[in-house]
Amino acid sequence: MLTKEQIIDVFLETGAMLKGHFLLSSGKHSDTYLQCARVMQYPKKGELLCSQLASLIDVKVDVVLAPALGGIRAGHEVARALGARSLYCERLHGSFTLRRGFEIRPGERVLVIEDVITTGDSIIEAISLAKSMGADVLMGGSLVDRSNGTAQLGVPYRSLLTIDVPAYDPDNCPICDEAKLDLVKPGSRDIIKRV
Repeated sequence: MLTKEQIIDVFLETGAMLKGHFLLSSGKHSDTYLQCARVMQYPKKGELLCSQLASLIDVKVDVVLAPALGGIRAGHEVARALGARSLYCERLHGSFTLRRGFEIRPGERVLVIEDVITTGDSIIEAISLAKSMGADVLMGGSLVDRSNGTAQLGVPYRSLLTIDVPAYDPDNCPICDEAKLDLVKPGSRDIIKRV
């Protein structure tokens, strides 16, 4: 098992721990962004981290469900390690849904995996989707929990790396007030505004 420091080193080595002024998918701002896609571009490193996350899952599951886009690769690797099916949900008209012929059958045991959580909103929405299909959602998990363990998902939760990275409401963001940096949405690298 890798230590917390070794996991952080993987993020640093792959350029996946970014510093700046970021707009998170939660709508909050932060000076640190963990871009798991940069780790996952190295299949062996992604497999290592995801298999270690899978080792923390202490329930038998039939399906690993991941929110698109960030969770897809982590979900796939965790599913492989657990010997489960790998599905992902996508946003359609603002809500998660299963597409591409994917289905979750009533009674199937589901694990929901995300790459990074801050508030847990995406994983909570994916859990709700699976439950609406009659699934038994046993657990949630992520490679990184940047809520420092404060996110409440409504199911047991495991994370490979739990860190305390501040996230600020846009109206109370010290980075906006002090740094005068571009606000960047990292998934697309869009510059939102100069502050």
